This record gives sequence, C-alpha cells and structure tokens, in this order.
Amino acid sequence: MVQVKVKEGLLEGELNKNELGGQYYSFKGIPYAEPPIGDLRFKAPQPKKPWNGVREAKKFGPKSYQVDVHIPTSPPIGSEDCLYLNIYTPEINPVNPLPVMFYIHGGGLLSGSGDDDMYGPEFLVRHGVILVTINYRLEVLGFLCLDTEEVPGNAGMKDQVLALKWVNENIANFGGNPKNITILGNSAGGFCVNYHLISPMTKGLFQRAVVKSGSLTSPWGNISEPRERAFALARKLGCYSEDVQELYEFFKSQPMESLNSIQLQISFDEKATKMFDIMFGVVDEKKFDNNERYIYGNATEKLRDGIHEGIDLLMGYTEHEGLISMRSGIPLEELCTYANEYREFLVPKSIAQNCTLKEKFEVGRRMKQFYFNNERVTMENLHKLIDFYSLNMFTFPMFQLVRCASKKNKVYFYKFTGKTERNFMYKIVKLEDFVGDRIPVCHADELNYLFPMKKMNLKLDRESKSFRIIENMTKLWTNFVKYGDPTPDETLGIKWTPYNREEEPYLEIDEKLTMGTKPDKAAVDFWESIFKEFLPSELPY
Repeated sequence: MVQVKVKEGLLEGELNKNELGGQYYSFKGIPYAEPPIGDLRFKAPQPKKPWNGVREAKKFGPKSYQVDVHIPTSPPIGSEDCLYLNIYTPEINPVNPLPVMFYIHGGGLLSGSGDDDMYGPEFLVRHGVILVTINYRLEVLGFLCLDTEEVPGNAGMKDQVLALKWVNENIANFGGNPKNITILGNSAGGFCVNYHLISPMTKGLFQRAVVKSGSLTSPWGNISEPRERAFALARKLGCYSEDVQELYEFFKSQPMESLNSIQLQISFDEKATKMFDIMFGVVDEKKFDNNERYIYGNATEKLRDGIHEGIDLLMGYTEHEGLISMRSGIPLEELCTYANEYREFLVPKSIAQNCTLKEKFEVGRRMKQFYFNNERVTMENLHKLIDFYSLNMFTFPMFQLVRCASKKNKVYFYKFTGKTERNFMYKIVKLEDFVGDRIPVCHADELNYLFPMKKMNLKLDRESKSFRIIENMTKLWTNFVKYGDPTPDETLGIKWTPYNREEEPYLEIDEKLTMGTKPDKAAVDFWESIFKEFLPSELPY
C-alpha cells in the first residue's frame, strides 16, 4: 500500500513488479476535473473538488464514450465522466526529482484512452522517468462548436490543458520535477501536442515536446465551417432549427449515445472523397467576455510566427505512414477506378479547397506523373498510392513543422524504419492480403517499441531484434526527456545532430541507428514545389 497527498486529498496506489526488472508505483483513475456532464457538457473543464478520506487509485477511470476507430463494428464503451489520468513512477521519494513524460493518446480525436492496454509504463519507467497518461473528451462531446459562449469549441483540448496544470501542481508529490515536463503524442496526439506548442493557454506548462506523425498542417485535422457542421449534426438528429441557443439546449438534452460515431459530411466534395477526416476538432475560437480561448486566428500563421520560446523538440515519422489510409472503407479496386477517372483524386485537400478547378486538374496531372508516371493505376501498382498518402496525410506535414520550428527552436528529426513482429498496425486495419509477406512500417508502428501494448499480447524476447529496437527507442526518448538531448553520451554509439534547413540531418531508427541527411528528398521537394506554386499560404515557413 502506498499513499500520496495531492491538492484534492489522499490517493492510495499500488506497487508493481516490472517484467523488465525493478518495480514501479501506479496511481490509476485520478480525477483531474469535475465530471463534464449536465450543464458542464461542451464547456471548459472545471477543477476537481476535494474529497474526504482516502481515494483508491488502483483502477482506470472510464474512457471517453467512443467506438474503436479501428473496429467500427465494435460496441460503444466509456462514459461522459471521463476526465481521469494515470501516474507511474519508479520512486516516490527520489534523491533528485524525476523528469515527467505527459502522454496524449491518438485515435483521430474519436477513440483511445490512457489505459495500459495500449500505453503501459514498463518500457519507460525503468529509465528513471515518470509516465503520465490521460483521458480527454472526444468527438462531439469534446469538440462541438457553435461559436457561442456556451459552446465555443475545443473542450477536449482544454481538458488536456487542465490535466497538464494538475500535473504541474501535484507531480512533485509523486517524485516528479514540475520544471522538467515533456508532452508527447502520436497521430492525433501529436496533432494536439503541435497545437499546445502555439496555444496561449499552455505557455510555461512544459519544457519539451515530442511530436510523432501528427502536424496541425495535416489535412485530416483541418476543420472547416465548424458551426455548419453543428447545424448538420442537429438535422441528422432531427432538429432543423438554426437558432444557436435552441441548438445548445437540444444538444445538451441528447443522450451521449446519439453524439458518437458520427459520419457527417457537410459538402458534396467531402461526401465524394470518402476519405478519413476529423469531423469535430480544433477550431478558431471566437472571443467572449468570460471564456479563455484555447486558440484563435489562423493556426498556420501562428505556427509561422513561432512556437513557444525555448521548447526543445523531437519529431518524426514512419516509413510507410500512408498504409493506414488504405483502410478508408473504399474497396481497393474502387480506389484504382477513382484514381484513373478523376484528376482531383490525387489533389491535396487544402489545394482542393482553395484553388480553381483548372489548378486542381493541373496538380492532379503532376501528381499522377510523379507517382505513376502517367500509367493507369491498377492493383499491381497500387502500392505507389501508399507513397502519395504518406506525403499527403503525415510526412509532408511533418516536414512543414520541422522546417518551421527549427528556425528558432532546437529540433531532433527522425524516420522510423524498424521491421519486426511488433509492427502490427497493418493487421489491425486488415491489410494483410495487400501487404503480403512484407512487413511494413505503418502509421503508429513505432509506438510498439515505447509501450508494451498489452492489448496485442506480444511476447518479449530479450535476444530479439524487436527488443534491441525497444532499447534504442526508450533510451533516445528518455534521454531527450531528461537532458534535452537524445544522445548526451556515447552509450548508443552515435551522436544525433539537431535539424537545420541546409543539411536536414535526421536519425534513421532501426536495430541500428544511422545518421543521414535530406530524407525522402525527391518526394518532399516535389510537394514543396507544388505548394509554393499553387498555395504558398499553407507553408508555415
């Protein structure tokens, strides 16, 4: 039994044995806010009120109400009462306070949680760091926006901010250093971290950041016309009013089951493309007297102006990011038909939304030439579409971010290429037949080397290639968290050079660590030339 006092009262956690050696303390299901229910639905989270006696912290709190984004036929789980966090620490009373890793889960702002079925602590805490994982409101409950004082938007981001403030106030009691906090996230979690780098609400709450495969310039996170989206949702649920106060009362009265797993396109173009986009996400907040705004103005312009001063960054992407996009719900044969019949199919979303039809046709022609050499798209060459999706959805946005951030901040850039039995994302999205005997490095596969991923029931062999990659990844990440430098000494046999625009150094992460320059140069240069010619305003540098 172990007890820790926090601002709201006493918590009782437990001591756990680590299968990799040693032990750690866990405190699960810690409430960092009042339940966002009733009149608090859609509003900014409110700090948790004190409790009497000792609160048990041995079970995870409920997840935000959701359907698993990777298994859309699975039954919904979770609750509106979901604002909980988990803390894993190797020592309660260390000689020197420990650095803190504050992890924000991905899942497209639709699903996911901080539970240890995905994000357990065993790989990381053995390196002398504290891991914090959190839940936050998702989809409509977390990101509905009416542009009103009652529903200004960004509630899910404000959940993350309050959780980060809670950690700043209380982590010292768990052995942590509130002056050495690193926020981390992958995919939609990385997208959130990117926004925290420019939000006025987060300044001073963290010292370092890790952004994996998720930039605010990623097309899937670009929310257009959020209020129109709210009106469309209301119509889908049977309310045809356009009075925002009436809509607020309507949404507040809906059961949470009606506000989940929403397939909602608000334009004909959205409906026609049938690709994955976040329907409810981060928005430009309007000003109201009593509301603190999470973000306002054009996000790309704010990124161009610079992220928070003094924040060191580690960021990168995987080799085959775009494979995840092949599970869009469109049969692969139909993808071939679309790619052959419609020039706009290979046009990036922001260009499609902002350029003329003539310009879109020209961009489509150039993309077809670059990726398919103007040949017909068939099942035999469809793998080239993965390269297009990679650059479109994840890779080029990460280059936009690194080229912008490195102007004023120190940034370490990587490309993950490790291929072992732990690369299982392609199996989750049921693309085994398409992939064949090859092991790809799909979007989010590098997470399997930072966390045990108990959900997948993988065995751990200390003599395996996968364990050697685990050792590399966890040492690099925890060194960065501790020192702001992933290779402060010679123990990993390499020196990781910070990114600069001239040489563009990066670390290729596999069983062996290799420094290189100008990763994916031909493709990145091509994409940059397209944006410079057709939509330069979308380049944040």
